[in-house]
Amino acid sequence: MGILNVTADSFYAASRATLKDDILHKTAQFIKEGADIIDIGAVSTRPSTTNFTSESEEMDRICAALELLIKEFPKLTISCDTFRAKVADFVIENYNVSIINDISGGTFDPNMYEIIVKRQVPYVLMHTRGELTSMHYQYNYSNIVLEICQFFSERVKQLRLLGVNDIIIDPGFGFAKTIDQNFELLKRISYLRNLDCPILVGLSRKSMFYKTFNTSPEDSLNATTVGNMLALQSGASILRVHDVKAAKEAIELYSKMR
Repeated sequence: MGILNVTADSFYAASRATLKDDILHKTAQFIKEGADIIDIGAVSTRPSTTNFTSESEEMDRICAALELLIKEFPKLTISCDTFRAKVADFVIENYNVSIINDISGGTFDPNMYEIIVKRQVPYVLMHTRGELTSMHYQYNYSNIVLEICQFFSERVKQLRLLGVNDIIIDPGFGFAKTIDQNFELLKRISYLRNLDCPILVGLSRKSMFYKTFNTSPEDSLNATTVGNMLALQSGASILRVHDVKAAKEAIELYSKMR
């Protein structure tokens, strides 16, 4: 899953694509390198963000980018990274978006599950805590792995009772978690396999790597690849990445060792 950020405020500058040519070029590159899904998002959720994109701004950015993508790449499998039900509903209806990737797991917008039930598209259920403005600081856990498993268990059960069967879980690395908690979670991803859902992992160039080495997102590709390999060994099914070529190579090497 290649990350396409149509916002000027993503934490990793090289992932930003706000101009028409940038959006098309980056998407074409992802496809060439073997991306199976393009995940397009228009709201930055980096820890330092205080001025969050409004719903209307998100809708305008997403729709402008999707207009380009469906015209240029009509067979592309597109995921929309949004926590807003109205946006999710609109892009599924009008742009044939195949997957909704919700960083809040349905906690930011009470209408999200209704839309997923209505549209019957695969739903990425990510773990976080708190509200949009406070989620990066809600990291007091008595047992992080147990609490995340409980979070998923309750919400997966709720969604299945509503009639949603295509549920993908994402432990939410970097969201409401300290660096040490992120590594603890990475060590124990296999516990999530008991939920019988595909596991999506988004480790790409996250602060757990660049803060460990006192570097930057730009210097974190090697650490990301190591982390992706560890995640695959623990049962991850989907890697959400900025660097598709490196991730595809990790997947190919892992498949040869199975």
